[in-house]
Amino acid sequence: MEQRNNKTIICSVFFLDIVEYSKKSVAGQISLKERFNAFLSIAIRDVPVSDRIILDTGDGAAISFLGDIEDALKAALSMRSSLLGEGVRMEPTLLVRMGVNLGPVRLVKDINGQPNIVGDGINVAQRVMGFADPGQILVSRSYYDAVSRLSQEYAGMFHYQGSRTDKHVREHEVYAIGYPGDFTSTQRSFALKEAIGNTAGMERAFATVKIYWDDFIKNAALLERRTIDLFQKAPQSQQLAFVGVTAVLLISMIWGIYKLAHRVEPKPTKQVVVATQPLPAPANPRSSVLSAPASPRSSALPIPASAIAGAPAVVVPEKKIQGVKQSDRVRTLAETTGGPAVLNLSVQPWGEVYMDGKLQGVSPPLLELQVVSGTHKVEIRNSSFPVYIEVVKAKPGAKIKIQHSFK
Repeated sequence: MEQRNNKTIICSVFFLDIVEYSKKSVAGQISLKERFNAFLSIAIRDVPVSDRIILDTGDGAAISFLGDIEDALKAALSMRSSLLGEGVRMEPTLLVRMGVNLGPVRLVKDINGQPNIVGDGINVAQRVMGFADPGQILVSRSYYDAVSRLSQEYAGMFHYQGSRTDKHVREHEVYAIGYPGDFTSTQRSFALKEAIGNTAGMERAFATVKIYWDDFIKNAALLERRTIDLFQKAPQSQQLAFVGVTAVLLISMIWGIYKLAHRVEPKPTKQVVVATQPLPAPANPRSSVLSAPASPRSSALPIPASAIAGAPAVVVPEKKIQGVKQSDRVRTLAETTGGPAVLNLSVQPWGEVYMDGKLQGVSPPLLELQVVSGTHKVEIRNSSFPVYIEVVKAKPGAKIKIQHSFK
């Protein structure tokens, strides 16, 4: 450390800021800062003291990692995992923005003789952090270019968010780890679930519907962002194929709507009219055909008593619909089929999740998977640790939890 003093070096800077910290009461600020410090201590506990410099900013912190540039990424993932796992359940809720940058800093001593950091590296980290949503991790282009070259696994964790302009009219290209809104949606879901426990009747029903609606909107937006991200990364041939398939599906949907709007109305059901007036007497009483006694099978339909009073004709359907009700059929199908099993994931600091040899995503942000019935092999991979393997047996509607921490 002494050899680096008063020298400019290139290092990764992890900048954190507690959201709406200044709006809290003194007691609320103390509670938030204590939990923030506890989570941050866990995030950087594996980094040697000689390889880090911590700068307390009051409502957050800035940490310079003087050694491996991966340390900043691992600390950010660990911090977000703690916030998702515990921060959203606490009162008041701990919301943190996070930004990472790779740039030049100068190591100096502050007024108390302690190590301190100044320079463009920490300034850009603060600007990048300011662009993030609560609970989101954004990194600068310089940090992405460096860390994404270390392994393909790291490159797949980032998603380009575009160019942002700070208050000094300086452009910054930023990349996100995960997608915007993951943390806030999780926090909102916990708040709604707590609200359900305190309501009853129609209010409880409305709160339940709101939870599912918010989850639907979140998943739809997440699917849209991931589709756009995959499209941008795909080769030109695959992009053209995707556009072609999308066009075919769109035309098919429009054609289906057109046919549905111009469909032919079905013909009315054939009906039998039963006469309610007496039959006229035969014109020739000597006719053998008319005067012959009718057999039971060929006898005319009985004339109802209402015919005497001159009641109108009664329309009777020719055929009745047989079988069970449609609702009964649907219920039986749902009971025999069952829903998929749900696999809940809790991985620290992060890991790639493979199901039966196929990559499902990176956890976090991946927290939940739907699994078909049967036996599955789950692998969780982290480039710095041995692979964790677990075999699960999924039953319809079951909830399976896998919790693993790479240490």
